[in-house]
Amino acid sequence: MKRRIRVDDQVIVIAGRDKGRIGYVVRLVGEDRVVVGNVNVVKRHVKAQREGEQSGILEQEASLHISNVAIYNPDTQKRDKVKLIEEDGEKVRAFKSNDERIA
Repeated sequence: MKRRIRVDDQVIVIAGRDKGRIGYVVRLVGEDRVVVGNVNVVKRHVKAQREGEQSGILEQEASLHISNVAIYNPDTQKRDKVKLIEEDGEKVRAFKSNDERIA
């Protein structure tokens, strides 16, 4: 199965407390979760594991469910759907609204 959202895709958050924020997919977590850069930032309380290591409050990005993000089309400046088109015997992702290929 071809993934419709991949690493380095520009996405927009469509649900949750960060709704409307735009960012790039940093990594995929499992089958159905993504981490988007500078979105859904949470604070983690970290305890020092070894002597000399610093403990404290750390800010990091938490994962979002893939259904809460949509691919962002920079031409229309709106969210868009992805469709698969076949070019030269190879499937390529494209925006559904204007048939432009996704880089």
